[in-house]
Amino acid sequence: MIQCEIVELQPQAIAVVHEQVPMTALASFFARAFHAVMSAIGAQGVLPAGPPLGCYLGMPTDTVDVAAGFPVGRPITAVGDVTPMQLPGGRAVTTVHVGPFDTLTQTYAELAAWMAAQGLQPAEMMWEVYLSDPQNQPDPATWRTQIMWPVA
Repeated sequence: MIQCEIVELQPQAIAVVHEQVPMTALASFFARAFHAVMSAIGAQGVLPAGPPLGCYLGMPTDTVDVAAGFPVGRPITAVGDVTPMQLPGGRAVTTVHVGPFDTLTQTYAELAAWMAAQGLQPAEMMWEVYLSDPQNQPDPATWRTQIMWPVA
């Protein structure tokens, strides 16, 4: 059983690469996007303001409308595939998924059921904050992913 919490978010500037990606190509997209964003923000003298994240701009199917990158302390200037974006402020439900990425769908299902039981309407967009670095933590069973799902 997951632990859910309702939080009040402040808007957050992020720097991302935004694409329509086949679900099967998601891992390579994230690796490419994180590298591109780090290069672009570094060239602008901006440091990440938190761990990497992935924003889903609608419910994933075989193809995912996804933006991946990092929160930043100030908006960046678009360069190449890297663009500025803003995460919305307001009420959201959050939980932390522990385990491999391929079991996230179960946590999302539990989160959606919890929201429905609370009478909350989930927004179209949600995002994941990757609290674990798979290069430093090779055991997927220990990976921690925070899910943020705004309430419509």
